[in-house]
Amino acid sequence: MSYQEPEFLPWDGRRVPMTFIAGYLGAGKTTLINAVLARAEKPVALLVNDIGSVNIDAKLLKSRSGETIELSDGCVCCSLNEGFGLALDQIRARSEAPEQIIVELSGVAEPDKVLPWAASAGFMLDGVMTLIDVETYDQLVDHPIIGHPFNAQMQAADMIVLTKADIAGATDVERVRQSVVDRSGGATVVVGQGVNPTAVAGLMQLGGGRPRSLDRLPEPTLFDAHEVSSQPLPVPASRAELESLVAALPADVVRAKGVTERPDGGCWLIQVVGRRSSIVELPASETQPATDLVVVRLPGL
Repeated sequence: MSYQEPEFLPWDGRRVPMTFIAGYLGAGKTTLINAVLARAEKPVALLVNDIGSVNIDAKLLKSRSGETIELSDGCVCCSLNEGFGLALDQIRARSEAPEQIIVELSGVAEPDKVLPWAASAGFMLDGVMTLIDVETYDQLVDHPIIGHPFNAQMQAADMIVLTKADIAGATDVERVRQSVVDRSGGATVVVGQGVNPTAVAGLMQLGGGRPRSLDRLPEPTLFDAHEVSSQPLPVPASRAELESLVAALPADVVRAKGVTERPDGGCWLIQVVGRRSSIVELPASETQPATDLVVVRLPGL
């Protein structure tokens, strides 16, 4: 479905700042989004590629309706599954303007290709924040396929947050930081430890000043080098069973995630990011039915 600019400006001509979050698979975008939602003092609108991928704390949840999630503090989350135009129409249709729009881009999205949406009716560009996982940086930065969008995310950023720094050595963190500074061409680079307060605060007021051209939306492309599949998880499952299953995943898996039941009636959350994996009890606040294990592979990695 094509997008057509609305005839009348919403909210009496007010323009709401739009901030983009970029970062490769597993860099920590969902963690940051939840931290922002939990700390937001005024309503924000969140646009995500797949609403179901954001495990929103039940204390914040008010209701779900189709492609929209309403939060108790007035925030709203809309899916980008049907495209930017329709998602922005949902926001424009609301009688009250949000204080900010936050857009979570897919792991391989190049921000410059979607930033023109920030110039559409009712909105203005605030900036781009890119998250980079320190541990997977060397694996991705010069990759023959992923290297291009990965570097494009750096070069489009107003602020770059290095994540997972608390589990990497200080020497590696500093080496990656310097490389990111050199490649990004002027972005502010922040080293994160857990949910970084600077990142949370920065996301609410980037005020990006990079020169950009927002006058034309590029043609969409369906090319994606990733292969996505799913495999059933045992129900119920012991930790040992899941550890064996994760250990047997192919070496080219870059991301995997799933939920299954524990023998005691609770749930396991299984996550794989590159070479790291975790199998933890799903918090009670994040009630979620069992799922298959969704596996994202990058052949040739």
